[in-house]
Amino acid sequence: MYETIQFIHSYWAYLVLFMLLIATFNAIIGFAANKEYSATNFRIALFTLIVSHIQLLIGIVLYFTSGNMGRWEGGMGEVMKNDTLRLYLVEHPLMMIIAIVLITIGYSKHKKKLTSRPKFKMLSIFYGFAFVVVLSRIPWSAWFN
Repeated sequence: MYETIQFIHSYWAYLVLFMLLIATFNAIIGFAANKEYSATNFRIALFTLIVSHIQLLIGIVLYFTSGNMGRWEGGMGEVMKNDTLRLYLVEHPLMMIIAIVLITIGYSKHKKKLTSRPKFKMLSIFYGFAFVVVLSRIPWSAWFN
């Protein structure tokens, strides 16, 4: 079961990255070009929110079904000394949760704006920061193996 969840989590991440990239650039272009906010823009932002939340749920299941939970028995000090354990048990989960929070805040704030330019601005800021956060803590060495 663990291998299946890990497979899904790894390949769903491509969809999340793709959608986050599309949504961010869509918002930046819409803001810069002073475009009118349309239903397509709304759907892109919403689909990005949905796929990122699904990825979070898959990640939570993976976190608790992995064999790494037993590694906490050595204490926080032992986990923090080991680069690999620190990445998988602390840095990656924490930064991904922060990214999901940024996406959720950006989506919620953009819905409250009444005109197109502020909507695009909220999405570009929050989705852009979330994209940078996600890229910063992807375990690149394990992702392509």
